[in-house]
Amino acid sequence: MLDRVTELLRSTPGLALFICLGLGFALGRLRVWKLSLGGIAGTLLVALVIGQLGVTLDPELRNVAFALFIFTLGYMAGPSFFASLNRKALRYAVFTAIQMLTLIALTCLATVLMGLDRGTAAGLLAGATTSSSTLGTAGEALGALNLPPAQIHQLQANLATAYSVVYIFSLITIVLLTAQGVPLLMRVGMREEAARLWEQLGGGDRPEGSVAALPGFVGRIFRITAGDGMTVATAEQALGAEAAVERLRRGEDIVVHGPETVLRTGDHVLVVGHRSALLHGEHVLGPETLGRGGHPMTLETADVVITDPRFRGWTLDRLHEEIPPKDRHGVFITGVSRMEHELPVKPYTGVNPGDTLRLTGAAADLAAHASRLGVRVDASVKADLAFISLGVVAGLLLGQLSVSVGGVPLSLGLGGGCLFTGLLCGWLRARRPTYGQYHPAAAQMISQFGLATFVCAVGLSAGPSALVLIKQYGVLLPVVAVLVTALPALLSVWVAVKLMHLPAPLVAGVIAGQQCSTPAVTGAQKEAGNNTPLLSYTIVYAFSAVILPLLGPVIVALTGALP
Repeated sequence: MLDRVTELLRSTPGLALFICLGLGFALGRLRVWKLSLGGIAGTLLVALVIGQLGVTLDPELRNVAFALFIFTLGYMAGPSFFASLNRKALRYAVFTAIQMLTLIALTCLATVLMGLDRGTAAGLLAGATTSSSTLGTAGEALGALNLPPAQIHQLQANLATAYSVVYIFSLITIVLLTAQGVPLLMRVGMREEAARLWEQLGGGDRPEGSVAALPGFVGRIFRITAGDGMTVATAEQALGAEAAVERLRRGEDIVVHGPETVLRTGDHVLVVGHRSALLHGEHVLGPETLGRGGHPMTLETADVVITDPRFRGWTLDRLHEEIPPKDRHGVFITGVSRMEHELPVKPYTGVNPGDTLRLTGAAADLAAHASRLGVRVDASVKADLAFISLGVVAGLLLGQLSVSVGGVPLSLGLGGGCLFTGLLCGWLRARRPTYGQYHPAAAQMISQFGLATFVCAVGLSAGPSALVLIKQYGVLLPVVAVLVTALPALLSVWVAVKLMHLPAPLVAGVIAGQQCSTPAVTGAQKEAGNNTPLLSYTIVYAFSAVILPLLGPVIVALTGALP
């Protein structure tokens, strides 16, 4: 039976690929305490097991998948990366620098003391970063070595195995450090510190929506009785908190109204604004109704990418105040996201070009207001394949260029070339969003599929060699994994607390950000009770997402030069 299954998988590699993806992502969703492996690590583990049968994938498929992943990674990080190149945000780059330099030093030290080969050393570094992108660039660098194919295969097998072992222990270490270790080391309560920071951002104990600039947004339809004889302007002033009358229906007709329009008994008005303002709407206007099916009194939402560079570093409060009331009448900010991470919608939340604002209001108001902030995302277009394909082509060609330094040929390779063009295309898209649309959901799907396919190919090719490495180092590899993960994080905690005086939630955010670790920042958010760790996480993540993948080729070159 096993022989028949093996023959089937060998003759149909696509079957093996999707079995690994399906089982891997299912395994990645399983939670033990607060931890889950994630789909990429799960796929690698499943591929290592199935690889014992001698099943492999075509190397070209692996290269194409990796090119799509690394280009998309650069594309998504590009706007935030370039927007962070300012005096205020650049100070957070120190944490990426700490992560990079400390990891290189510790990996080289472990290589000398333990006698690691280049594949195992690269797997140690990639696993310690919990960054699958570093695994990809290291695998590509190993494949480009001027060595016999059998030796390269062995190094790549050691890379995949070392990464798998180290990743598990590094993930546990970094999640514990961010959620539990930071408040313990700082001797503070994470939840109390987060609540204090939340209040400084304009949150506090008041209901979300009590802040004038950033409402907890609602819409209600009222039938005019108490408001008979009021003008629209008077009604809005009585409701306060920038409530806006968006639609007026009189009988069966929608009436074009203005500030001086007088409301009459029996009219129906759609009012949007703060939840707190509309709570007394029945006393000011009349009873609330549900409206009627098919009624045109509806609101829309729009995702708008900020493109104007003058908004860099502005807070939402300033963004709100700088735009005249007549130009933002009836339009409310109901969401802010950066690199697929939702930021708290609070007055002092900062924004940058490339961030996405979710606006809610009437269609006509949104159409007029969105253009003042940036470009509205066309929800009907998920991915501009022409733009994306040209970007990947440019990356592949750029990776082929080679410069000789001291007789040694140097090149960006496939990974570096596609990462560079991805960054450039993402930045261009943020500046000129009329072309090159790459919807975040589509980008995430392609990125995950590309990386999962790549690590599946690496895991399958490792095959039986994986067991040899595990037997060789035993428990020593997990111990080294914990040390190589913890030491850069502890150094960053010291810098964040002693030199930069950051509060605990932001310290947890930078530790998770320098690792590009979503599980870590999720754990920190749960411990904090709000989204304050994301404020620092997204800044450091933008730097680390670009820098960490470059460590793969660097560590392969450095460890190869060690005695």
